[in-house]
Formats: sequence, C-alpha cells, structure tokens
Amino acid sequence: MSKLEAVLFDLDGVIVDTAKHHYRAWKELANELGFDFTEEDNERLKGVSRVESLNILLEIGQVEKTEKEKEELAARKNQRYVEAISTMDESEILPGVIDFLQELKNENVPFALGSASKNAPAILKHIKLFDAFDAIVDGNSIAKAKPDPEVFLQGADKLGANYENCVVFEDAQSGIEAGKAAGMYVVGVGSADVLKGADDYITHMTEMNVERIRRK
Repeated sequence: MSKLEAVLFDLDGVIVDTAKHHYRAWKELANELGFDFTEEDNERLKGVSRVESLNILLEIGQVEKTEKEKEELAARKNQRYVEAISTMDESEILPGVIDFLQELKNENVPFALGSASKNAPAILKHIKLFDAFDAIVDGNSIAKAKPDPEVFLQGADKLGANYENCVVFEDAQSGIEAGKAAGMYVVGVGSADVLKGADDYITHMTEMNVERIRRK
C-alpha cells in the first residue's frame, strides 16, 4: 500500500473476544424457546446486527414470533449480554492489540472502531481503550449493518481519510464484505478457509505491524 491514511478495526474477535458472551446469551435464549444453539450455529451471527441475529436464531429453531415478541426477546438477550460484559477488563484484550495500536500512534496513523455492536462504547470503557481511538462508529450511529459498508465509510470520513488508503481488520465474513464494498484493503483475522475475499490474513494481531501493511 503506497499510502496508509487510516486503520479501521472491528471490535468483537479483533480487539477483544466478546463472542463467548454473545454465544452464551443466545444459547440461553434458544434453550428457553425449546431448542439447542451450537457454536457452529453461532458462526452465522458474527458481525450481524442484533435484530438479524435473532431472526437467524428463530429460523434455526423453526420458531415464529410477532414483531413485538421479537423486540422483547432481543432485549432479554441484550440484558444478559450487558450483564456479562460489565465484568470485562483489560485482561480480555486480545494478544498483540496494544502493541499494534501503540505502533500506529508512533507512526501518526489514525485509527477508528467500526462495529455493529451498540454496546461497543461500554466495552471499550471496560477494557480501558475508549480514549485510545480517534473515532468510534457503532450500532448506534449507523442505519445499515454489515455487509453494508456504512460503518467503515463513516469511520474513514471521521478520520478524513480516502477510502482506498484505509485498512480494515475483520474476523467476520460480513465485515470482510463490508470492507471490500467500501473499497478498502481488508485483513482477515482468522483462516482463509473460513473468511473469503480478504487481501491478507493473520491469526492474531501479534503477526501485524505497519511495515507489513505498507509492503502490500
């Protein structure tokens, strides 16, 4: 990449692992509705909005609910999730994240969060990273969830960066598609066998540095 202007990070699975908290809350809800919800099922929910996640869950369980009932179920799941993440701290930041964020600061490369989660600001505060980001775009400020590129386009706009000179870090297929739709360089955090279409792949942020991006 000839010019690196900004970096955009997804939250869940990239900065911190909240997937386990999401999974537990969804699984409890499914069990209450009379069916099981596996970790494999949970993969379909990565990077997807709460409303769409609930629709997928109900589809898996072959359960039909009214819109009002869906609102109540989504709220119940979210309450459990909020209770779970309230106990999070810096120890749950994923390996390599702090060092990479510091390197970006040292290189004067601005970075933003681009997450579909409405709880993103609360999570960042719990893990003491809220003030580290130059901008935060979350589920409260977007109209369309990933794979729509809105979350990343907003992030780049807030940083005053050209889209083609932005790098996105994502661990979900919908997020990778969103980053590519935004015209950005996308790094998949995970396996190329699972995540399709990224420009580069890492297992953990420990493998990433600014020089690696600039060589691309």
